[in-house]
Amino acid sequence: MIHHDLLFRAAADVTRRRLLHLLDRGEHCVGDLTEILGLPQPTVSRHLARLRNAGLVSVRREAPWVHYRLAISTDPLRDALLEAVRRCANDPIFAADLARADELAREGGCCPDRASAASTALAISASEHAR
Repeated sequence: MIHHDLLFRAAADVTRRRLLHLLDRGEHCVGDLTEILGLPQPTVSRHLARLRNAGLVSVRREAPWVHYRLAISTDPLRDALLEAVRRCANDPIFAADLARADELAREGGCCPDRASAASTALAISASEHAR
């Protein structure tokens, strides 16, 4: 019963439903989620912690970034809850979030991938050696 309470409480907040909807499309770093939702980072992190505690999302740390994605589950109630969130896709707020996510992805997002981070580090190293 406690597990079900955690799931329903986690999904009771519109911000957490927005986060679930975004994460349903794939992994995002906290910075991107903050930018998409237009909320302060501590607020987004607090909501993500509630979702993580309910077993709805999982975390991947890649210093200095923290990435979130939907957790893998075999729980039918959790799956039904996520299906209900998916049905909110036509809601104007959810649609606007997806549009901002797409725009941010086209711009490269706030968290560079490993390849661009590595090439930046190599470029800095080369310029320091050239001096």
